[in-house]
Amino acid sequence: MIALTLAEIASVIGGSLHLGGTDATGETVVDGTVTTDSREIEPGDVFFAKRGEFDDGHRFAPAAVERGAALLVVEHPLDLPAPQIVVADTVDALGALATEVVARVRAGGDLRIVGVTGSNGKTTTKNLLRAVLERVGPTVAARASYNNEVGAPITMLELAADTRYLVAEMGASGVGEIARLVRMARPDIGIVLKVGLAHAGEFGGIEQTVRAKSEMVTDLLDTDVAVLNLDDPRVAPMAGLTAARVVWFGLGADAHVRAVDISAHARGTDFTVELAGGESSRVRFGVLGEHHVMNALATIAAATELGVPLDEIVAALESVTLAERWRMQLMGGRDGITVINDAYNASPDSVAAALKTLAQVRAPGSQAIAVLGEMSELGEFSGEEHDRIGLLAVRLGISQLVVVGEGARRLHITAINEGSWDGESTYVEQADEAYDLVTGLARPGDTILVKSSNSAGLRHLGDRLGEWFS
Repeated sequence: MIALTLAEIASVIGGSLHLGGTDATGETVVDGTVTTDSREIEPGDVFFAKRGEFDDGHRFAPAAVERGAALLVVEHPLDLPAPQIVVADTVDALGALATEVVARVRAGGDLRIVGVTGSNGKTTTKNLLRAVLERVGPTVAARASYNNEVGAPITMLELAADTRYLVAEMGASGVGEIARLVRMARPDIGIVLKVGLAHAGEFGGIEQTVRAKSEMVTDLLDTDVAVLNLDDPRVAPMAGLTAARVVWFGLGADAHVRAVDISAHARGTDFTVELAGGESSRVRFGVLGEHHVMNALATIAAATELGVPLDEIVAALESVTLAERWRMQLMGGRDGITVINDAYNASPDSVAAALKTLAQVRAPGSQAIAVLGEMSELGEFSGEEHDRIGLLAVRLGISQLVVVGEGARRLHITAINEGSWDGESTYVEQADEAYDLVTGLARPGDTILVKSSNSAGLRHLGDRLGEWFS
């Protein structure tokens, strides 16, 4: 975080400063990392005691002090030997501090900010943008999927005075949440990747999901840029909701940034990118899955708007071979067996894309084995969407389907009821059962996909299988 005095921080977040019997004063300067996790605290850092659904961060404040926290932000005074700022709500205070820090860095330098949202692809696109932008200037981007009301401001608070680019991933589980993050960061470029059924149950339906994602662009200024997916019928109409200049990405001829001659293979996807001005380049993209081409196009669109030359962008994209751990992560190798661990999260769109990739990259004569868990947070759409994925597995000719957990059982039932299928489906309750089954099923040259929502915990099964076949 940029250097601020305790008095400045208290004023910004609307809290009262308590010095906790220390030698600190209101003019004491703090410039450490901001976190809500006491385990991450290092000397000089700032700890926000956030109340959670199942726990209370105030319980961990003593540990933060022991680890050297320079400041605690709390909702009531604690009997601890550390400066404390008492606020009404620590999450609101975190957002207020992030807003102020972004504004100060922007006013004092040449900061450019890119906001990224969408039902799928946010983290991949954020990581691709970081890979591109850090080649041309100091860049801050979220760790993992720090994209909510806590994670996004923590990322913003990593800004330093000389930061040139901030890539802010913005997720939501309800209307108004992205708007809140946009007001904190005030992006120069807002990207909307795709609107699908991910979290539709939490949002209350697809219409509410569209409304929430459109918040990325509705407050952009006419000097800003909205980077929109021309191929998504739910994203394209957002052009009418923004004052910003629209830059389209997609596969169609009308896109300002488009991909042609796409060739998917077992180690990534090659494509040619064409820009509206006539410039083009072949991209040997090492991130597995043809669906990630759209994330690459969004990255190219934003980076070119920031003035990065196309050859620099392509070089950066070609240097990335893994979007993020547990996202289309290639593992294994023994006896030619490949494990694709894509079990960090799952929506109907992302599961469909992963299954299509599995079908594309399997070696001739080998098995394509899909280990699938529940797609969570789909609400009223859950049954029909699990049906749809079961039918897709059949149509794609997946050899062996292993369905894990009660929440995904309907997918298994739908698949086995399809009489035209030459493959097989097996239902198991636990990941350990799936592990034993798959290690017995796999033959040399096979490809194994592990895919589920994070809550199903299959990412660790994917790790185990990857280690077994490595």
